[in-house]
Amino acid sequence: MAEELNENVMIEGFDPARMVDQQQDHSMENWMTIYGAYQNSKILYAPISGIEKVGPDGEDKKACAVVRVGAIRGLIPLEFTGAENLRHLRAMTGQDIAFMVLNYDQENGVFTGSRTKALEKMADITLRKIEEGDVIPAVVRHVGDDYMLGDIGGIQVFLPISEIRYGWIDDIHEEFKVGDALKVKVTAIDRDKKEVDVSAKALQENPWPDCVKRYQKNGEYVGVVSGVREYGVFVRLEPGVDSLSSHLKFQNVRKDDRVLVRVDNINTEKEQIRTRITRVL
Repeated sequence: MAEELNENVMIEGFDPARMVDQQQDHSMENWMTIYGAYQNSKILYAPISGIEKVGPDGEDKKACAVVRVGAIRGLIPLEFTGAENLRHLRAMTGQDIAFMVLNYDQENGVFTGSRTKALEKMADITLRKIEEGDVIPAVVRHVGDDYMLGDIGGIQVFLPISEIRYGWIDDIHEEFKVGDALKVKVTAIDRDKKEVDVSAKALQENPWPDCVKRYQKNGEYVGVVSGVREYGVFVRLEPGVDSLSSHLKFQNVRKDDRVLVRVDNINTEKEQIRTRITRVL
């Protein structure tokens, strides 16, 4: 029950008309949002705030993602979330997602939604608006060991490590996190299959072959260890240019060590420089 306000006290500057109502009921406003989204096939956005098992008693209940429009609870069945399984759905909790309203039950204060339907609509819009050569944003949805998966508007794009940037990338996880956004260039579009190829590297200036003017065979140059693998040591000579050296016989080096290397070979066609570490600085 709401408490009655005693306005008989005297407070300098107090204006009853400016009293903030902290108990406003926005439920009808939120239901109007749901009605409008349902009738106009509008896409809504909200974070996945939980997971519930829903279904008749005595039967196997289905996992559903929980979203909210204000205080109104929405359920998105697992098969409509785009998640491969319950484990994948758990990994999506807390993330903002797009969804469309499939139906609603105002009496019980709940609606049903679909993320996959929203993504299909977004993909159709994206395919109508983009052309090969366009520069567009991509939001990182997954970071693998040698690739990333991005979202360009309802369409998942595959970004191999070779198309992220020039130079050696030791650990993609150190440079990108889920939710990060980066600019990419559209390199190919298959509208029938709804597939798009993109590259972030295509937007960057290629340091080759110009960089070979700055290095010569048997020359010695200071670099920074950018990665260590069983087959060799990568040494960054400049941004986008990493050489590959053999391991030292009597000393180990670590990432970020400064070293002096001697150039053994430069292959401009393959964009490769082979070096030997002559000194650890």
